Amino acid sequence: MGKVKILFLSCVLFLTGCTGVKNIQDLTYIVAVGMDYDEAEGEYIVYLQGLNFANVAKQEGAKSVDPVPIFIATARGETLNLAVSKLYGKSEPSLYFGHVNTLLLSNRLIQSKSSEVLEEIGRNRSLRPTMRVLTTEENIEDVFSVPALFNYPAVYTVLFKAKINQLAQNELKAVTMMDFLRAYYEPMGTAKIPTVKIDESSWKADQDYPVLYLNGFSAFQHQEYKKDIPLEHAVFINWLTEKGISVDQRVEKAGKLAAAVRLGEPKMKIKYDETAEKPKFSIEVSVSADLLEKIQKDLTLEALKKQIEEDIKAKVESIYYEGVENKLDILNAGEKWYRKHPKQFQKLKENRTFYLHQESLTEVKVNVQILHFNSYKFKRSVDGEL
Repeated sequence: MGKVKILFLSCVLFLTGCTGVKNIQDLTYIVAVGMDYDEAEGEYIVYLQGLNFANVAKQEGAKSVDPVPIFIATARGETLNLAVSKLYGKSEPSLYFGHVNTLLLSNRLIQSKSSEVLEEIGRNRSLRPTMRVLTTEENIEDVFSVPALFNYPAVYTVLFKAKINQLAQNELKAVTMMDFLRAYYEPMGTAKIPTVKIDESSWKADQDYPVLYLNGFSAFQHQEYKKDIPLEHAVFINWLTEKGISVDQRVEKAGKLAAAVRLGEPKMKIKYDETAEKPKFSIEVSVSADLLEKIQKDLTLEALKKQIEEDIKAKVESIYYEGVENKLDILNAGEKWYRKHPKQFQKLKENRTFYLHQESLTEVKVNVQILHFNSYKFKRSVDGEL
């Protein structure tokens, strides 16, 4: 028994000796990393957004009304690693990168150094593959300096929003680095990164209160940056290609606003011509809609349904044709095609030319079902239809 007790006490002593473990308030948690590039100097610029839990641990009950300070560190270097290394000796409490949630890249960086930077980030073990990735035309320090509304800390801004159920209506979905790189290295299809912008006019307190929002995305094809897609088209593309997204849409008749509807999650089917050597296909879109507002009183149900279908069809065609002009497979039509047609894909790959043209899209069919009418009533038309 005596030997057993001695062994047990020895184990307890080893378990309680957690040397080197720091308290939560003894670390500077880096929650976001920003990267820019100075072409004139040939230097990378790194921004770190830090959070310290010293004041959080002392709070009890309701949230403090005092503004939460945002700490931002910046450094330059010939490489990304050299730039970050300059900040270690100038940071107390010590830097900790285990909770980086967001990577923010400047537009000039992705336009000139996207392949080098993305390869380096993919190899970096300090950054998790599940972190969000964003681009911006704004000054990165300005973006990191914007707090959330009502004195909430910066981690409540759109930079850190990820889940579908957190999205506002007509807002873009966040993209993780893992999902982006998967699409980025696909031989066909477009990879997308949401773009963040500062809005300085929507909210006011005693003065203008800037907020962050997603205003489109940067599009890549064949590991190359192509162009930025504006918000209206970006929301519609995400609605078509992602899951769990609904959008609000205006419906016009004779050039005037006729109604406002909410379009639920669509089902988009791409049907390929099996005899074609390149992707050639038709698109079918099925979607349910809810009527939010009826503006024109004489609008019939059949006319509303037809107009929604025509609007969706026109948008699909417009987005596709604009993508082809910029050599972008914006609807990812080639992604499934090359998996099902390996022989044709190998021939196409040898030619090294973009695989879509305007005639590749042969037809767009849209079917809309209006499920809820929000207590609005419809009159019968001359031919008896509602």
